[in-house]
Amino acid sequence: MESQDNQLNIELSEEIAEGIYSNLAIISHSTSEFVVDFVRIMPGTPKAHVKSRIILTPEHAKRLLFAMQENITKFEQQNGKIKIADNTFVPPVPMGFGGGEA
Repeated sequence: MESQDNQLNIELSEEIAEGIYSNLAIISHSTSEFVVDFVRIMPGTPKAHVKSRIILTPEHAKRLLFAMQENITKFEQQNGKIKIADNTFVPPVPMGFGGGEA
């Protein structure tokens, strides 16, 4: 029988469980942390707002990278390859998406 001393009880409130939609992530870093800003860009609006900011240690950022890679692999096995325009790793910010001129 395993000891329950090593179990972590994680609670998820209803508000957080709803999630926040983001269609852009901006990642920056310093020597001691990675900052991921999740942004929602909506057509016809002149501004985009950061909806959530996550601050990670470099070690946790790398663990997140590995977890995302594993989950993307599983997703693609079930649903097919995820297509990215121009096969670039940095998605371009859509010009004119905010209602201005392209």
